[in-house]
Amino acid sequence: MTNSEAARMFKAFCDEKRLDILAQLREGEFCATELCEKLNIGQSTLSHHMKILYDSGIVDMRKKGTFVYYSISETGSRQIKSVLDAIMKVRGYQEVK
Repeated sequence: MTNSEAARMFKAFCDEKRLDILAQLREGEFCATELCEKLNIGQSTLSHHMKILYDSGIVDMRKKGTFVYYSISETGSRQIKSVLDAIMKVRGYQEVK
């Protein structure tokens, strides 16, 4: 993963509303309408935040008819964990499991 890709992922975490969205998505897949209702936000606000989350690779999107469904990306989750592990690795430090 390039630094540019990693920066895009970190940007996705730098907003309270996006963290709220991710907290909801931890429960599973939701359609955009459900997320708007749960978070008490408008469609345009959700779309703005979902574009950033989707472009970062953290969120997956699928369309079914006129509905759009979102979920946390397993691949994106692994990638951000890998980046965090690499950044936080300190020479001589042994991870406690």
